[in-house]
Amino acid sequence: MKLYTLLLTLALAGTAFAKRPNILFIFTDDHGYQAISAYGSNRNKTPNIDRIASEGVRFENCFVTNSICGPSRAVILTGKHSHINGFMTNGDRFNGEQQTFPKLLQKNGYQTAIFGKWHLKSDPTGFDIWKVLLGQGPYYNPPMKSVEGTKKIEGYTTDIITDLSLEWLKEGRDKDKPFMLMCQHKAPHRNWQPGPDHLNLYDDIEMPYPETFWDDYKGRTIAASTQAMTVANHLSANDLKLNQPRNLTSAQLQTWNAAYEPKNKAFKEAKLEGKERIKWQYQRYVKDYLRCVASVDDNIGRILKYLDQSGLAENTVVIYSSDQGWYLGEHGWYDKRWMYEESFKTPLVARWPGKIKPGTVNRDFVSNLDFAQT
Repeated sequence: MKLYTLLLTLALAGTAFAKRPNILFIFTDDHGYQAISAYGSNRNKTPNIDRIASEGVRFENCFVTNSICGPSRAVILTGKHSHINGFMTNGDRFNGEQQTFPKLLQKNGYQTAIFGKWHLKSDPTGFDIWKVLLGQGPYYNPPMKSVEGTKKIEGYTTDIITDLSLEWLKEGRDKDKPFMLMCQHKAPHRNWQPGPDHLNLYDDIEMPYPETFWDDYKGRTIAASTQAMTVANHLSANDLKLNQPRNLTSAQLQTWNAAYEPKNKAFKEAKLEGKERIKWQYQRYVKDYLRCVASVDDNIGRILKYLDQSGLAENTVVIYSSDQGWYLGEHGWYDKRWMYEESFKTPLVARWPGKIKPGTVNRDFVSNLDFAQT
């Protein structure tokens, strides 16, 4: 992380620097590096994430210490391994009394805010303002908790989290102080419900299959062949959108059905079996996943556009990452609960105009354990 050793120093330097950088941390859930075109994806394009990388740095070897949602987030906040920060599984409760990097920034004059997924059970600490999803949160019409209580917001969650972040940037902060904003998306977490603008994206193409899609697990212990996360056998009817979602408004459901009912009808009439059925399940799964990614990328573009228009871009460090990686059919799997590279490797790109040379590629071994310190 050599390129970032100055960041915390500048942030905590008080009046030693005339203008400390703003910090914008955009974070997703389960976004595999192989679903980002800056990392060479042959499936999808992510022009706005790519823009951060091309105008800054792409880390080729960023790994997480614990590839589960809550524990990874606790590591990022504290800079401590899970067994030290006390949050080892999603069933734990985060101890908000311990030191975190938002608290350090807050104590040194930064305004701190978080909007979106939290998933640590306890209320956020170290933030001047927060509005977070309850647990995982739904893809549509999420209840969101703040110090004022819990309120349901109608709309698509990825859009809503971006709206809240932009509203705070535009109107909610003290513009005489530097800020640290964590914009934390639920997407593209299971069960991959796309937004209304992307329900038919990729309908006209067949996604490529990973080289290991038909892995027979030969030469490995029985554990690999008995993982309950295969595309062939473990995707549910909800995952495959064969059931209607329950939490949509009537207008949202009408749009949803217009997209999925014809495709589901064709699938049922085809009566697929064996490998053809597995291939259909993969196509349905991976396209919905990538549709969720497309919504994230579009919303990142909205934020980057505002930074440009407002004059904030030149003095704002923009960081994009995810809580862990994800299987997109590699070894016949989805999910992240198996310690191969697709699970533990996570995307990390960052832009800092004037400090990071555009187009930099860093191949050092880095970890989400490093984020808080740097």
